[in-house]
Amino acid sequence: MTRFETAFAKGPALVCFITGGDGDTASNLDALVAGGADVIELGMPFTDPMADGPAIQEANLRSLAKGTRTADIFRIAAEFRQRHPNVPLVLMGYANPMTIRGPEWFAEECAKVGVDGVICVDIPSEEDAALGPALREKGVSLIRLATPTTDAARLPKVLEGSSGFLYYVSVAGITGMQQAAQGSIEDAVAKLKAATDIPVAVGFGVRTPEQAAAIAKVADGVVVGSAFIDIVKQHGDAAPGPLQDYTASLAEAVHSAR
Repeated sequence: MTRFETAFAKGPALVCFITGGDGDTASNLDALVAGGADVIELGMPFTDPMADGPAIQEANLRSLAKGTRTADIFRIAAEFRQRHPNVPLVLMGYANPMTIRGPEWFAEECAKVGVDGVICVDIPSEEDAALGPALREKGVSLIRLATPTTDAARLPKVLEGSSGFLYYVSVAGITGMQQAAQGSIEDAVAKLKAATDIPVAVGFGVRTPEQAAAIAKVADGVVVGSAFIDIVKQHGDAAPGPLQDYTASLAEAVHSAR
């Protein structure tokens, strides 16, 4: 089984996001795993993160101000894989850093350091002639995004070549600012699960254990990001302790939801 299959086979999975290079990233990642994260998303800092709200935008700027480069992200990923051989690791970001040296180079580096999957926010499936094929060639999952505006006519194209899990963006907006009504999430997840066998994880706007538990009753995974970024901003290099405690509260809610 792949790391993704193992993580989702245990029941609803908690997927945790932080931005690479923001704070003591290695220690923060270790804290997420210690707290019970099932899948890790590591954000690649970028100057124009169009899908992200203020919290992650600021995290990107803090990271870039420290001089974080793509090479640093791959180093963080490689060291994470050495410490955590079984935890799925996803790089999440935007097309420019992933393709500027050629998608084949990026895919090769992902495979080399043990990255399991990639989420590229701004290459729609209809325009993915290069990155997706390069990743698949190296055995790296391309994780697609579905949204409230993904209709039945377009969904097959979104699912084409998608693996690892499907990320359902539950609001037509940016990260961290609002959460969709539970009823709309349940309806959307039911439609997506009827169309694909890969796990469906729901994110955008999830902050509390109660919200996470409600989503975990119907979805295969729950994605939390901005709330972790807020903890890193608040506590700086002292963030690992609060991160682990918060992760544990979410993990308990997600893992006991069913």
